Amino acid sequence: MAGIYLHIPFCKKRCIYCDFFSSTRSEKKAAYIDALCQELELRRDYLDEERIETIYFGGGTPSQLAKEDFERIFSSLYKIYPISPEAEITLEANPDDLSPEYIHMLRTLPFNRLSIGIQTFNENTLKLLQRRHTAQQAIEAFIRCREAGFHNISIDLMYGLPGETMESWEKDLQQALEMKPEHISAYHLIYEEGTPLWKLRQQHQVEEVEEDLSVSLFTTLIHRLKEHGYQHYEISNFSLPGFHSRHNSSYWTGKKYLGCGASAHSYNGHSRQWNVASIEKYIQGIEQKKPEYEIEELDLYTRYNDFVITTIRTSWGMPLSKLKSDFGDSLYQYCLRMAQPHLKQGKLEITNHVLRLTESGIFVSDGIMSDMLWVED
Repeated sequence: MAGIYLHIPFCKKRCIYCDFFSSTRSEKKAAYIDALCQELELRRDYLDEERIETIYFGGGTPSQLAKEDFERIFSSLYKIYPISPEAEITLEANPDDLSPEYIHMLRTLPFNRLSIGIQTFNENTLKLLQRRHTAQQAIEAFIRCREAGFHNISIDLMYGLPGETMESWEKDLQQALEMKPEHISAYHLIYEEGTPLWKLRQQHQVEEVEEDLSVSLFTTLIHRLKEHGYQHYEISNFSLPGFHSRHNSSYWTGKKYLGCGASAHSYNGHSRQWNVASIEKYIQGIEQKKPEYEIEELDLYTRYNDFVITTIRTSWGMPLSKLKSDFGDSLYQYCLRMAQPHLKQGKLEITNHVLRLTESGIFVSDGIMSDMLWVED
């Protein structure tokens, strides 16, 4: 089983916190879609004909594409790859793109899951972040998608936003829970260097929330969603039973995936590769049948480190039998030795031969994973 990720880099405008590869130059869209379809053909052997269980349109803003763009891409996908009839097929969308007409169009395509980038229901914060939608537009878009027959909807929320308080976060969570999405991804705001938000902080026009408040916001998030039946299956992700993101979960469980489009990453079990982060260079390389990308062959220790980072961050945890069988007794013993202090502190636990974070361990997960990584002398 494998997955396909398609990067759609086009945006109407960039949000001030975003450091993902994207562009507001929509005049390149037609040539880009051509190149994307060509790359799907050029790399048809990358996944060794494994059945495709997930397809994910990410960005950027994939909901900037028109029906004919999607039809071209799906035509290539279904012609080239063995796609499961039960495949999870996700579209990331901005609320203001989800007009009744656009949603009706999406229902004519194979999409069966939507990921809606809401971020917050606070109007002032939406304006500060330069989001294109209002809170009411987000709510109405969600309702329209539900009424149109989408029964697997994820929403994105952010916390630790400038000026955020526990009261404003509680209001965001309450509104989200009233909507009853099947999945919620909640991320702490990061001030990425080079973004407009970073510059605003440098100019003291905005301030980061204090660490104690950040911890309280995260604690409230975990407890409120659990109270409403959501499973906390990955550090930033919550789902109702049976609705975890199958595509994102493939990244954390070591499954192969093909990433097509500018800046997209791929993984085939023994190497990682990533396409050039330039629309022009990406298109030119594909047209000349010389895709521009970098590749990293993964040695035993790099694969071990990846295994630690991806498994420990999930509720499924690290299966110790796989740790030993895949990486040998030496790394197995090393991992358990490095985990021992956290086991004693109650930050990690072992149940049924699986090593996983406890609830208190989630709050210091970065440090725990860092301690367990292999570092050469």
